Amino acid sequence: MYAKQIDRTNPGCLVLLVDQSGSMREPVAAGGGRSKADALAEAINGLLYELVLRCIKDDAEGPRHYYDLAVLGYGGDTVGSALGGQLAGRDLVSIVELANHPVRVEDRPPLTGATDGDGGLPRGARLPIWVDPAAAGGTPMSAALDRAGALVAPWVQAHRGSFPPLVVNVSDGAATDGDPRVWSERIRSLATDDGNVLLFNLNLSARGGEPLFFPSTDEDLPGDYARMLFEMSSPLPGYMASLAAAQHLPVGHGARGYVFNADVSALVRFLQIGTVTAQAMG
Repeated sequence: MYAKQIDRTNPGCLVLLVDQSGSMREPVAAGGGRSKADALAEAINGLLYELVLRCIKDDAEGPRHYYDLAVLGYGGDTVGSALGGQLAGRDLVSIVELANHPVRVEDRPPLTGATDGDGGLPRGARLPIWVDPAAAGGTPMSAALDRAGALVAPWVQAHRGSFPPLVVNVSDGAATDGDPRVWSERIRSLATDDGNVLLFNLNLSARGGEPLFFPSTDEDLPGDYARMLFEMSSPLPGYMASLAAAQHLPVGHGARGYVFNADVSALVRFLQIGTVTAQAMG
């Protein structure tokens, strides 16, 4: 289980759910004054660029179709694609389409593969931008999970031989549209022949304190909301647990794909670990 190699015959699928509610205007912990919305958009753009680079085996050929991706923003009363430019309004797009249609390219450090102290690449790096920050209204997380399930369900039927989709939800607050556990259970019940869909959650925080990575129980989680997100999250596959342990993160038996009280650095590490597939792409 969770061992299928990603290739052009059996691509992978990644769905990012991006909280764009009004509270995302608050500063993120250890973020140098940046808002949660700014930090999240920067981290996602860095991740998307890293995925594009992973899919390039020959510079002359460009990226290969190893992934289908969606970035869904949710805020106020709406859920929709967070991609801009020529991809605006599109849900699942191929990594090739993504590579060919950034909104723009900026001279700023992406927050992946970082060594400059805040999770970014060395200063002066050029980063393609696909997603801009947004923050308004409530937190329709249940609707976002419902939309993600509607995208993933036909994908798994069409790609039975593929590594199962990864759905990654990043939010700073509780759902304002009902109990999201109903929709999370439906997502995690979907499966390819290689395993069930993986749903991971990250709680982005404005307060200081140590993030809690990949807990095995909800005993140390404060409040019903944190415990609910833990319950909604899939267990970490073994290869992800090994990757987290190699980064000196405590990972116990039964660890879940959940991070509580995340700052900028924790956000980046979570995205790096939570979007890696088991096998190298062929």
